[in-house]
Amino acid sequence: MEPTTAPTSSRGFSLIELMVVVAIATILFSLAVPSFMAQIRQSRRTEAKTAVLDLAGREERFFSTSGAGYSQTPGDLGYTALGVVVGSGYYTLRVCTPAAAACGATAPPGTWVVPAAPSYLAVALPAAGQSQVKDTQCVGFFVDSTGKQMAVDSSGADATAACWSR
Repeated sequence: MEPTTAPTSSRGFSLIELMVVVAIATILFSLAVPSFMAQIRQSRRTEAKTAVLDLAGREERFFSTSGAGYSQTPGDLGYTALGVVVGSGYYTLRVCTPAAAACGATAPPGTWVVPAAPSYLAVALPAAGQSQVKDTQCVGFFVDSTGKQMAVDSSGADATAACWSR
């Protein structure tokens, strides 16, 4: 009688092999998610910059056709309303003119002085309740009637170089 031998190949993974795969996947995931979120944040910033530049263009178009000055009236600029969420819903858009008393609350501190009329400041700020509120590097985007582009961080400091460069 011949001795019986156990099969040499086994099926499945050992617990050690499975734990190694889980550890590698966790490391890759922890590296990929922050990078992905940074790209999402950057694309939303681009949307805000595009919206504020579009508003500035509409202001210039209105000024060139009316000759009376810049407008804060949404209908004059081709909007149904200002101060409401624009684009994908991560930023609100508004415009400030020297006649607006509340403009100082949204203007970048120390970077924009209200010039004599006619002038304006186009503003894009994160919409309340959206994830972009947590973006502390580029909190607000601004363009004034001279074409100056500005941005501030969460402390109110000038972040124009970092936020408008990309």
